[in-house]
Amino acid sequence: MVARSVCFLPSVASVTGGGGNMKKFNIRKVLDGLTAASSSSSSATAQPGTPRENDVVQETLQSEHFQLCKTVRHGFPYQPSSMAFDPVQKILAVGTQTGALRLFGRAGVECYCQHESGAAVIQLQFLINEGALVSALADDSIHLWNLRQKIPAILHSLKFNRERITYCHLPFQSKWLYIGSERGNIHIVNVESFTLSGYVIMWNKAIELSTKTHPGPVVHISDNPMDEGKLLIGFECGVVVLWDLKSKKADYRYNYDEAIHSVAWHHEGKQFVCSHSDGTLTTWNIRAPAKPAQIITPHGKQPKDGKKPEPCKPILKVEYKTTRAGDPFMVLSGGLSYDTVGRRACLTVMHGKSTAVLEMDYPIVDFITLCETPYPNDFQEPYAVVVLLEKDLVVIDLGQIGYPIFESPYPLSIHESPVTCCEYFADCPSELIPALYSVGSRQKRQGYSKKEWPISGGNWGQGTQTYPEIIITGHADGSIKFWDASALMLQVLYKLKTAKVFERARGKEEKPSTDIVDEDPFAIQTLFWCPESRMLCVAGVSAHVIIYRFSKQEATTEVVQLLEVRMQCEFSEADSPDPGGEQTPTLPTSAASSSPQEAEPPNQLTAGVNSSEGARDNIPCLQVRSSPLKQSPGYQVELVVQLVWVSGEPPQQITSLAVNSSFGLVVFGNSNGLAVVDYVQKTLLLNLGTSELYSPSDPCQRQPRSPRKPRQPSGGFCDSNDGSNNSEDRCKSPTSAKMSRKISSSGEQKLDLEDRSHRWSPWLCKWPVGSMKNGKLAARMTRKLNVHKTKSDPHRYGKDNAFTRSRSSSVTSIDRESREAISSFYFCESFPRKSGSLASPCLLVGTTQGSVMMVALSLQPGGDQKLQQPLNFASCGTLVQLKGGILTMALLDAAGTMLPPSCEAWYDPNASDEEKEKEKTRRRRPATPPSSQEGQDSQFAVLCSEKQANVLAMPSQTSIYKHNITETSFVLRADVVQMAGAYCIACFCANGHIMTLSLPSLRPLLDINYLPLTDMRIARTFCFSNLGQALYLTSPTEIQRITYSQETCDNLQEMLSELFTPVETPEAPNRGFFKGLFGGGAQSLDREDLFGETAAGKASRSLAQHIPGPGSMEGMKGAASGVVGDLARARVALDERGQKLGELEERTAAMMASAESFSKHAHDMMVKYKDKKWYQL
Repeated sequence: MVARSVCFLPSVASVTGGGGNMKKFNIRKVLDGLTAASSSSSSATAQPGTPRENDVVQETLQSEHFQLCKTVRHGFPYQPSSMAFDPVQKILAVGTQTGALRLFGRAGVECYCQHESGAAVIQLQFLINEGALVSALADDSIHLWNLRQKIPAILHSLKFNRERITYCHLPFQSKWLYIGSERGNIHIVNVESFTLSGYVIMWNKAIELSTKTHPGPVVHISDNPMDEGKLLIGFECGVVVLWDLKSKKADYRYNYDEAIHSVAWHHEGKQFVCSHSDGTLTTWNIRAPAKPAQIITPHGKQPKDGKKPEPCKPILKVEYKTTRAGDPFMVLSGGLSYDTVGRRACLTVMHGKSTAVLEMDYPIVDFITLCETPYPNDFQEPYAVVVLLEKDLVVIDLGQIGYPIFESPYPLSIHESPVTCCEYFADCPSELIPALYSVGSRQKRQGYSKKEWPISGGNWGQGTQTYPEIIITGHADGSIKFWDASALMLQVLYKLKTAKVFERARGKEEKPSTDIVDEDPFAIQTLFWCPESRMLCVAGVSAHVIIYRFSKQEATTEVVQLLEVRMQCEFSEADSPDPGGEQTPTLPTSAASSSPQEAEPPNQLTAGVNSSEGARDNIPCLQVRSSPLKQSPGYQVELVVQLVWVSGEPPQQITSLAVNSSFGLVVFGNSNGLAVVDYVQKTLLLNLGTSELYSPSDPCQRQPRSPRKPRQPSGGFCDSNDGSNNSEDRCKSPTSAKMSRKISSSGEQKLDLEDRSHRWSPWLCKWPVGSMKNGKLAARMTRKLNVHKTKSDPHRYGKDNAFTRSRSSSVTSIDRESREAISSFYFCESFPRKSGSLASPCLLVGTTQGSVMMVALSLQPGGDQKLQQPLNFASCGTLVQLKGGILTMALLDAAGTMLPPSCEAWYDPNASDEEKEKEKTRRRRPATPPSSQEGQDSQFAVLCSEKQANVLAMPSQTSIYKHNITETSFVLRADVVQMAGAYCIACFCANGHIMTLSLPSLRPLLDINYLPLTDMRIARTFCFSNLGQALYLTSPTEIQRITYSQETCDNLQEMLSELFTPVETPEAPNRGFFKGLFGGGAQSLDREDLFGETAAGKASRSLAQHIPGPGSMEGMKGAASGVVGDLARARVALDERGQKLGELEERTAAMMASAESFSKHAHDMMVKYKDKKWYQL
């Protein structure tokens, strides 16, 4: 290891002393200089000018490697309010109630942008095939977005002061935008300059003079498809006016008693349809304003006596689309009968004589009919309907019988069930995504349209980021989804339903009374995934843990393996632990029990009590299914662990979880303690209260006993009649044997328990399992924390001082002990003894009170050794005490490289034995435990709490670096991540700061105030990953991905997708010979002559205020005073200088052309009169 002298920042320097020149680097000598330093202070600082000790590790990460920015947002737009579609570019835009814009193209083409005001988007209008979009907001402002750049920007904004905007209309290939107001007036805006025209249509001019009431807000504006000079205006009261733009007067007025919600034209411009608040549709001929040509109530019951149908709910929107070959389509939302109470929202498609009512899962926000042509005066030829629902986006195929829906390529189902937890894995093994996709492709629904997704615009980014990324989301219904998040895209790979392993209550009356949550009893609380071994472990809110293995083959499980654990931690004030006195343990004997519970035969331990007379006891919150479980390829249940009720108290929810596939162990903890389960042998190995992990003496320093003889494999329980010395070491249950549903005799079970109870020792603890009944392993472990008496089995815990000694002086409050929960686990290979020289498997345990303990495991990783000998545990006491709960822990080697927990290579559990062995032999990673020379430290333990970060040198267990992350706030999430070939700690604080600290020196590298904690959803779902990636749920339906990598920020423009692609606008429809001859075709209008400043004059300045956007030149000038003002000013000046130079060049060229012309004329004159006499002139 190369050591260099590097000067740290004063706030992080913590290594001091007078080591002088060193021939060989030795951490121990460095630590000698720390004896006078205070370990409780933040970071020791060296005096200026004093020589510094050599750096522990040569670090390569610098502040220049870090920068924070948002990358992409996935999921369904939260609280959508409006929608628009560009039929040429084939881009869909969705606006929300929070001012957000989401744009969608082909699969993988998504874009998110936000209005600064946060006001709701009430309407969107594309400038079709122009790469621009107009948005109208509820704060009476309109904005022009430039979509020709990868990150859209606002070019212009217009804020109305005296009018409330209610409706907008932009005709195809027009630059004049009509804006209707709440007062009933219509204003016209030039979308190129975003200036108001002096041309205004006042409401009192539009309606009849004899009308005494105000017509209400403008709810519709559209021009006649065949005559651009005729504007159709719909008022809320039911009045429709056909306005002549040239003559500035109303041609016709159409009156109806019911309020209008929408209007749609027939493409020939001779008819239009109105939808009304009473559920009726009225069809009008434009030259017959007296009465409607037709009145229908699509969902109304027609009385036999010919009376008017009963009123229905309002028809909120109607669209009228024609076809060349058949009947027109009329698509509408709403209009259902009032007697359909509780019926879901419906979209109605009327085609000829058929009427199809399509039920939707959520209320309809808006819909758009997609047509083959963008021209309104041609046959529309509709082929699909895009339906925007409150929580979904549905596209219906109008070209197939039954109107099937298209399969959406977007990740819009994140919120299918509310997300409860989230994990992010960047740079994971490359074979994982194909494996998950292969099993997930079989889960796809059938019955989708066979056509391609019609929203197909845009192009993918050309980024170089090619490493695989996987996101895992846990949901309230117990489902888990795996997502492919590579290359800034998101696609669902596989869905796992954990609720399948439990019995479902059929009705409210059958709901089990043991639930600890009223709703969503299967919700995922936390999860742990090992990408290398593909082991998955999930913990639910009902205090259950499920371990899954990945298999490519289908399997049927006759009996779901179940292990019930009784975790209870009681404290007695009368019997306080006695730290002094003799601590020689008394060997367990087979004496009679002293408590009623002990006197019960073991097979009675599984009998739960749940009656009205007695308190609930020994019963789980959920009932595991008893029928065979057919498991599809993918993740298959290996074991279910459930915590049970204890004396009327429900089990505490699980707060932390970890899996180690090399040992076949899963460990979980809560506010009562921790439990270690061997998921291979389906046994409970350890069940400890949190306080039992604390010990004033170090049991690991004692001399270990001689190794046990290997256990003989057995086909079932240990033979209780076998008198050999190794009967205690027999295997309890082999992995290959299926769990029997038969109940063995109580006598045999009792002998078996007594026999296995001899495996306990005061310094090396091996916890046996309880009894088995009905195919379940029931491990009941209840302890009273006092030395002299226990209420649990005396054969296991009687006079056990190893785990019941009082804590160290720093943590002595029993009241505090009762609130302390396990918050973090980390499997590693480290040094359990300070003077140790050989690393061995260990488990680091962090608590909510800031304590970090180490538990030593006696088994080396690799092979099947765990099946041949028992697994032993020994508590090594407290390593360190930090402020705040422990969030994350990791281990680095002497070079600062992370030492990941050992893991087993994946193999298919349903494959043949030969294939398993081949796979294991081919992919097994050899276990090479690190060693340490005597007196030298060779590892760094990285510990991060809600307030502090600490680095310990191992095996000396001495704190060499310490950093106070925050004083006034607390850290919500912390992860040790890889960045630019090195490792660092990434932290997200409740005050919104995102920070990174170098390892092992804990130098601050990044500190940005990014996102204040406004919702607990962010705290629950925020997670960091390798290579500078992070994400969180920004809304209940959307995932926001961010990066803290400078390299990713620099390459972001290349990685983002393009919305606008150059596409030729389709040709206008042919007018035909006779229509052209007799004037029957579409009438064009020069709107510039009508609305321009020359003809219409200027609009009132007080009506609206023009605001240049950041995407325009004016916006650039405004931004020049910001952080990058000099650069922006230089760019603006350069542009202006280039513009002036261009003008000068043009003027110079014009002058040269003029001079050349003059010279030519002069030469011609000279030639003409050269040889002529004076009198010939």
